[in-house]
Amino acid sequence: MQSLGLAKVLWIPTGKPGYRTPPVASTFDRLTMLALALKDEADFEIDSRELAPGASPYTADTLAALQADRPDDEFYLLLGADQHASFRRWHRPAEVKRLARLAVFTRPGYPATPGDAIDVRMTPLALSGSDIRARAARGEPLEGLVPPPVANYIAENKLYR
Repeated sequence: MQSLGLAKVLWIPTGKPGYRTPPVASTFDRLTMLALALKDEADFEIDSRELAPGASPYTADTLAALQADRPDDEFYLLLGADQHASFRRWHRPAEVKRLARLAVFTRPGYPATPGDAIDVRMTPLALSGSDIRARAARGEPLEGLVPPPVANYIAENKLYR
């Protein structure tokens, strides 16, 4: 937020896209974990529009809807370098770039961000959501990997096992 000068960050969980494997956890569990992770962050907001029945799973459609709802706001799409590496294969990438500025976070094993995006420097973590879910499936501790309330929720509800 600071490096981009953002007033707010919207977290938009993905629904059930037809172009990739659907999320493992239920919609309810995913929203609950996100709410637990963000509960003390006044500048973060959850937007669940992609989880609505019949919602488009495409970023271009979500950005168009956001722009219609918030016509005075400027949008940035925050991406990991891993996602940016495949961005040209996304559905309507030129429209996504027209609707939002791309801001790319470094990830291990991915090249520096090209000139079509803002390079957001941070200490990269050699860890992915898949890694965290695999640890949870094995019953390994998640301390330091996810916020404590999220780790507790995963353990109490036996998610990913």
